[in-house]
Amino acid sequence: MLALGNEMAELCGDAWLLNYTNPMSMLTWLVYEGTPTDKVVGLCHSVPYTVETIGEITGVPANEITFLAAGVNHQAFMLRLEHHGEDLYPRLAERVAADPELQRRVRVELYRRLGYFPTESSEHGAEYVPWIARHPVERDRFRIPLREYVTRSEANLDEYARVRDELARGEMPPIERSVEYASLIMHSMETGMPRVIYGNVRNTGLLAGLPEGSCVEVPCLVDGTGLHPVPVPDYPVPVPDYPVQLAALNRTFSNVVELTVRAVLDGDPRHVVHAAMLDPNTAATLTLGEIEQLCGDLAEAHAEALPESLRSLGRDRAVPLTNQIESRRNVA
Repeated sequence: MLALGNEMAELCGDAWLLNYTNPMSMLTWLVYEGTPTDKVVGLCHSVPYTVETIGEITGVPANEITFLAAGVNHQAFMLRLEHHGEDLYPRLAERVAADPELQRRVRVELYRRLGYFPTESSEHGAEYVPWIARHPVERDRFRIPLREYVTRSEANLDEYARVRDELARGEMPPIERSVEYASLIMHSMETGMPRVIYGNVRNTGLLAGLPEGSCVEVPCLVDGTGLHPVPVPDYPVPVPDYPVQLAALNRTFSNVVELTVRAVLDGDPRHVVHAAMLDPNTAATLTLGEIEQLCGDLAEAHAEALPESLRSLGRDRAVPLTNQIESRRNVA
């Protein structure tokens, strides 16, 4: 990503980088912090899919719902939900209260506890909080398949092989409009047709309560002049400040994101361990020693894909981290 950001600055400085790659917040932050390319936006389909989900629950067509969402990727929240000027939250609360099966979703539980509906699926949502994945009873209650990502990856490989074979035979797979933002962004920039999409961008006063410079997911206006993130308190009409409980939850993950970015930019493998230590789900599941061992094992297994500066994490994992820090202090 650093190489790509630097190449774009050299070869196409006016171009936009549309990033679909996870981990979204980390990679987007890395590009605008570590390269001259600041025209970068991370794209995710969680917001439009969430609108569809809310439409199904409330019985309102998704295209008739007016909404405002904000937060960080995979942990943003619906701050406004309206249908023809009517607040949809009371209807949503009524439907949830009447349906025990709906109450077995992580995202619904977070909504009930925090007061705002999250924009991420229950499976993804469980990855970012400490209260579910480590507890067998809660995993069963909320139906969280811990190895679901492996199954999904295998299905992706099968789909790739199928499409590859179809193309080799000269067959063209059907092309349908999706909710993904990239084509809409390109269309608006080329034609001038204004649209609002949700993008992950540098926080420059866009979302109060989250650190300046962190990567936030907010509405963005796209037209012939480019992509313009909109400060959340002003869009589309003034709204109350970002709820403090949502900002507090977001900051727990933004800390992990920042430490991971710093590990790369500073070439400091200790920050990899620091990031894992502060990850809510990891911290709830593993001891400090287990976290350090896991990071070392992963660094060793993936050494060829890591920058040289971070490979030492795998080689040094037998040495307690506290000893490594003390040794560096003595040298300094």
